[in-house]
Amino acid sequence: MIGKNIYYLAPLALLSLMSCKPVVDTNAVKPAIITEAVAHDSDDPAIWINKADPAKSLVIGTDKDADGALYVFDLQGKIIADKVVRGLKRPNNVDLAYGLMLNGKPTDIAITTERMSRKLRIYSLPDMKPVDNGGIDMFVGETGMEYRDLMGISIYTAKNGKMYAIVGRKNGPKTGGYIWQYLLGDDGKGNVKATLVRKFGEYSGKKEIESIAVDNELGYIYYSDEQTGVRQYYADPEKGNKQLFMFGTTGFKADHEGISIYKLTDSTGYILVSDQGANRFQIFSREGTKQNPFEHKLLKIADVQATQSDGSDVVNVPLNNTFKHGLFVVMSDDRTFHYYRWEDIAGKELKVK
Repeated sequence: MIGKNIYYLAPLALLSLMSCKPVVDTNAVKPAIITEAVAHDSDDPAIWINKADPAKSLVIGTDKDADGALYVFDLQGKIIADKVVRGLKRPNNVDLAYGLMLNGKPTDIAITTERMSRKLRIYSLPDMKPVDNGGIDMFVGETGMEYRDLMGISIYTAKNGKMYAIVGRKNGPKTGGYIWQYLLGDDGKGNVKATLVRKFGEYSGKKEIESIAVDNELGYIYYSDEQTGVRQYYADPEKGNKQLFMFGTTGFKADHEGISIYKLTDSTGYILVSDQGANRFQIFSREGTKQNPFEHKLLKIADVQATQSDGSDVVNVPLNNTFKHGLFVVMSDDRTFHYYRWEDIAGKELKVK
């Protein structure tokens, strides 16, 4: 009985039991900054680089709730109130891209998946003004509404300038179409339109597929098939729908979650995958091996103080005196986002750009 045995618990364990709060791993990498809290449920971030003044770059993060929002933070983790987009119906993931032509002008955009409306919501950056004419319906024609509940989003910008949205959902078929890919363009009135170009993607049937990441330079899509592994496909729809590889199939405590890519060069770097249940990131080589160009070797496991992380993003450019070698942003389930210096994540095992 616990009444007899509780006195044999170590003091730290007893304190944790009494407080019902998770014990922070003091050996984990410490964030340089923790953002102000969102109202409900932080889930996924994206980093927008201000190319004219990197110190004024922004972090956009979802607040996943029926009364949800896209929050905008500065590099000190402060909410920029006049840029926050409120009134969104459970925004799940967010991604951004640079230079979509709208009204004849290159426009940076942020895209979020609004699960309850089953629409993509799109905003210009850095002003966060809507450019979606009220939202774009996704997975049109699917018979079950549960097959239209949006989750993952990533944007692929091809070398020819075409821009695509790679969209995932809460449920989908095991073969041939869990992920849908849409070509983005101007609808003729300065708003974004999306044209379906392909359906692809294998699914284990376990849990769901949420996190999606794209490597623009190498032309690959990665997505986390939770509790199974990270699947890899060509991003160019003309290269076919065959799965190229699956990695990270062992050693994860629970769900495979957020994926982000730190780039050393156009072809080298690291793929970081959230090992959600263990509060850590497993870090794989971005480049393959001589024997297999799609083989990604596990290089390091980095424990972080962010807990139960779903989403993450990383950039490799110097932003300010705090983030001289890049910024790694990680969602934490206490309604915040954690900012890490890349050199702190890299440690002695990985390279710094």
